[in-house]
Amino acid sequence: MQFLVLFLGIALLLLLIIKVKMNTFVALILTAFVVALGLGMNPADVPNTITKGIGSAMGQLAVVFSFGAMIGRLVSDAGGSYRISQTLINFFGKKRLQLAVVIASFIIGISMFFEVGLVLLTPIIFAVALEAEIPLLYLGIPMLAALSTTQAFLPPQPAPTAVAMAMGASIGKVLIFGLIAAIPTVIIAGPVFTKLAQRYAPNAFKVKRELPALGEMKQFDLKDTPGFGISILTSLSPVIFMGISTIYSLIANNGDKAAERHGLAAIMNMIGTPTTAMLVSLLFAMWSMGVHQKKTAKQITDTLNEAIKSVAVLLMIISGGAAFKQVLLDGGVGTAIQHAMANVSLSPIILAWLIAVILRVSLGSAAVASLTAAGLVMPLVTATHADPVMITLAIGAGSIAASHVNDAGFWMVKEYFELNVKQTLQIWTVLETAISVVGLVMVLIINAVVH
Repeated sequence: MQFLVLFLGIALLLLLIIKVKMNTFVALILTAFVVALGLGMNPADVPNTITKGIGSAMGQLAVVFSFGAMIGRLVSDAGGSYRISQTLINFFGKKRLQLAVVIASFIIGISMFFEVGLVLLTPIIFAVALEAEIPLLYLGIPMLAALSTTQAFLPPQPAPTAVAMAMGASIGKVLIFGLIAAIPTVIIAGPVFTKLAQRYAPNAFKVKRELPALGEMKQFDLKDTPGFGISILTSLSPVIFMGISTIYSLIANNGDKAAERHGLAAIMNMIGTPTTAMLVSLLFAMWSMGVHQKKTAKQITDTLNEAIKSVAVLLMIISGGAAFKQVLLDGGVGTAIQHAMANVSLSPIILAWLIAVILRVSLGSAAVASLTAAGLVMPLVTATHADPVMITLAIGAGSIAASHVNDAGFWMVKEYFELNVKQTLQIWTVLETAISVVGLVMVLIINAVVH
């Protein structure tokens, strides 16, 4: 029954957005109410569930998105993005720009949340795409592939780290084998998939001069722009803070969470949180791209205000998607999946991946899918003596499959790349599925070699 309600709910949402042309946020909330009632939830509890979902999304994400947009706009308005784009084009050449984006996104993706990486990198690759006169998605797909793959496979990202700990797997081994699986996965789901997507969704690959989420890109004389060093330092400062904090935690505290609450470790832990890292980075950006560039306080404030306006709609859509996800969680869809998969006989690796896929498609959140799958698969690992490292990687691969309308990432990509729902399904949903499938194949190959 839960699966039927889920399917009908998704169909209703698509109907409201595509056919009725209803505002996306309104459609998400309306669908959340209908699905909640269809799942048999107490009508008195439905508003609280929806509010809980919205609150969970708007908490940290509101700060990350707002501050990230401000940093990106400060760098852009000062000419920093233009300087970065010119330097990358001159160094790598137009033919190897995808390689540059993959390398940068992979490095950033290891230490940053997907949302933060997307917010910080999109203005830069948009500037590069403009200067190179190529479609944004030509660089956007490799960026998304690298960011998403690192989220699924590589510690110290929260989901793979938490699953590895739950499984009793070695974090070091998960990182090493995760890297081996991630590199070919990014290549196939990034540059290779881009060529395929250009053939079956050509309308999405248009050269765009401006994006609503970023605002119009200004024209600059290169000699009047900030230097490459300070521009890239400002853009990547959140990565630096989070990276330093993570390395310190692994080396000084050996990953001990209790030790992170005292002395210097507590300070380093605070600096490494997205909220703090973005705040400190924003203050630095206001100096490096504002005061240091001889801008007035009013000019800096105007830039920050415009940045807020550009992400306001995006934040509302994401919160609506989170409300939909929360209804599915509280409505018992996860429990229904657990019962359905209880007696399935498959290879432990494939079964772990399949459970994560079903949870991902049903619930939307990759983190929730991976952590829930870990709980369901744990008895299987003990009973079959399966390698917990391989199970961890299989769950990671499954947890990002087939992102669609109940996933906040779906709406982020739609808004940031100015796609319609159909194009987002064609590009983002297929991209995530490609990462998931290729990732599973790589895990099976690694498992066969190692064992």
